[in-house]
Amino acid sequence: MHFPYRTAHDFPLFLAPMSGVSESPFRLLCRRFGADVVVSEFISAVGVARGLEQIFEDMRFEEAERPIGIQLYGADATVMARAAEMVTEACKPDFIDINFGCPVKKVVKNNGGSGCLKDLGLVDRIIRAVRNATHLPVTVKIRSGWDETQRDPVTIALRCREAGAQALTLHARTRTQMFSGAASWDEIARVVEALDIPVIGNGDIATAHDVIAMRAHTNCAGVMIARGAFGNPWIFGQARGLLTGRPAQPDPSPEERFATALEHARLALRLQGDTRKTALEFRKHFGWYTKGVPGASQLRERLFRIESMQEAEAIFAAQAA
Repeated sequence: MHFPYRTAHDFPLFLAPMSGVSESPFRLLCRRFGADVVVSEFISAVGVARGLEQIFEDMRFEEAERPIGIQLYGADATVMARAAEMVTEACKPDFIDINFGCPVKKVVKNNGGSGCLKDLGLVDRIIRAVRNATHLPVTVKIRSGWDETQRDPVTIALRCREAGAQALTLHARTRTQMFSGAASWDEIARVVEALDIPVIGNGDIATAHDVIAMRAHTNCAGVMIARGAFGNPWIFGQARGLLTGRPAQPDPSPEERFATALEHARLALRLQGDTRKTALEFRKHFGWYTKGVPGASQLRERLFRIESMQEAEAIFAAQAA
């Protein structure tokens, strides 16, 4: 089963679209460490349609990130179509992904993201409108339903396929579950069986071995990694090694972790500038990179006080030396 865009491997590994995490520096880093496909943070279709400068800044990407999808969210088919047309022309990504999975309150309060799952007629209209507005492949990301009473991923997925989705990612939790409980890999397997387009599995991928387990359990066409990649871009290369039959790679040493954190900080410095905003937003990455490292708490204490990326660079350079 082929994806509607070119991937490096028959079983691609995806970096999930995550607000405040899947920014260009991290996407680049994950591509270098073995992610086959990356997706932008979720982008407001209303903001795109209004031509907001900051929104277009958020959608910028480097050529080295390809293949990349721009993920749009919204609850108005006309606005979503206009945004898809503008993104196609201005950004030229490899595909457009529609967000029917985001559980965040600010998105769903206007029926965006997983809020759309309460109205499959709206889901249908949005996909058809976006397909008609762009020549790029159109994919979707869904959850298993809004809540337990409306949990029916196969019906949702079939409706998406009928409307024109060319690949589908299922995060096998409901919106009301948020990130709690276990993702139902059985549901991913049922959706894979029901659809004739590539189905990407998402949910509870914390280690490279989980990628192998999900593939075996669901027969999915690819795996999307979200929180498992936090401070851990190595997960992609480790998983690819296992997929190709190589022995499991060891986890990175503290020195390797610091060297990668330094590389990430330098990418952020180059792509986002040495502003206090960049430094503050980068602090979460410090916590992830230093997890389990000797002296982590004192190191994090220093890192969480930084006001510029140059300060972060100096701290990590000293640790990596």
